[in-house]
Amino acid sequence: MIKLIGIPYDANSSFLRGPALAPQRIRLIGTEGSANSFSENGSEISPGKSHVDLGDITFTDQDAHKAYLNIKNRILQELNPGSKILSVGGDHSISYPVIEAYAERFKNIHVLHLDAHADLYDNFDNNPYSHASPFARLMEKGILGSLTQVGIRSLTTHQRAQANRFGVRIIEMNRFSLDFISTLQGPLYVSIDLDVLDPAHVPGISHHEPGGLPTRGLLHILQSIHVPVIGADIVEYNPTRDIHDMTAMVAYKICKEMIAKMSE
Repeated sequence: MIKLIGIPYDANSSFLRGPALAPQRIRLIGTEGSANSFSENGSEISPGKSHVDLGDITFTDQDAHKAYLNIKNRILQELNPGSKILSVGGDHSISYPVIEAYAERFKNIHVLHLDAHADLYDNFDNNPYSHASPFARLMEKGILGSLTQVGIRSLTTHQRAQANRFGVRIIEMNRFSLDFISTLQGPLYVSIDLDVLDPAHVPGISHHEPGGLPTRGLLHILQSIHVPVIGADIVEYNPTRDIHDMTAMVAYKICKEMIAKMSE
């Protein structure tokens, strides 16, 4: 069973708030009538048919550590045998507790991380839960079989050192190639930060980093994955910066294609 769960939390954002508004905005795109509910492989993607929508995780406290525990415990609760979860954030900090919960249920999981940023900072703004650090926290714990990062175009000297330290495979945009797809291993978890796309395609993101993937390029990557996808997240959509719901529509499209891929 595929489960969709919203994680409306953005208190670990280092620049702008707003991604907490994303889950409900993306859901609304599916009901407003401008797009149908079918994925490109012909599957109907709608609650009750392709997946069950669990609604949103509730946050009564914005404290970063409490939010981390809240998210992790809820994912562990829902991740029973046979379940797969698509988490919709929220800022990218939500991936840390979500993937950690996955690593407790699945041994030797591999992660494909699509992003403009590596999110490998050891210490950003003295917040260990920062959205700039989720993959540093995961790699420190040694709980992933591998981490492949694609679309990166903002590496600092520190993050390059972190990638070398943890053995992270990075496909930077200035040397982009699709060769990595054939080398992906399963079981695979996919983490999609929408700013992997060029901001021309997704104006509704907090960090506009020019030179990214086109929407079709991202869809091609997702549709070409050949190993079992056991879970995924889509993060960093910021409705407060969107134009005519352009980014919301892209996020909705990616949700449909991700659920279709997870259903294979």
